[in-house]
Amino acid sequence: MAKLVHSMIRVLDEARSVAYYEKAFGLKVVDRLDFEGFTLVYMAGDEVGFELELTINKGTTEPYDLGNGYGHLAVVVDDVGAEHARFSDLGLPTGKLVDFKNGDTPVAKFFFATDPDGYKIEVIEKGGRFR
Repeated sequence: MAKLVHSMIRVLDEARSVAYYEKAFGLKVVDRLDFEGFTLVYMAGDEVGFELELTINKGTTEPYDLGNGYGHLAVVVDDVGAEHARFSDLGLPTGKLVDFKNGDTPVAKFFFATDPDGYKIEVIEKGGRFR
């Protein structure tokens, strides 16, 4: 059986992105591989069996075009309201809190955060299918 191990995003500024993911989600750099034309930075958290790979292409100076095919990353937290308030207190860009339902059936409580490169991260409250 295959196991998901990481998701990769291309970022413009390594330090800015590392600082964002540390502050927003508590991720830490677990490995950094420097190559001639690019650098790979792997970030993970203590409770996570999954890593975020930041790819920094050397010489790139313009923001990446995220296009219309990128979806989003998603993380699960114990209290989405508290996380939304924490993000706001830290001055991190967030969308509104959403209580998402299918008719009368609760699906998820969440908000979207936006990283420095424009990637969306869905912050979902633990519960239901999101554990």
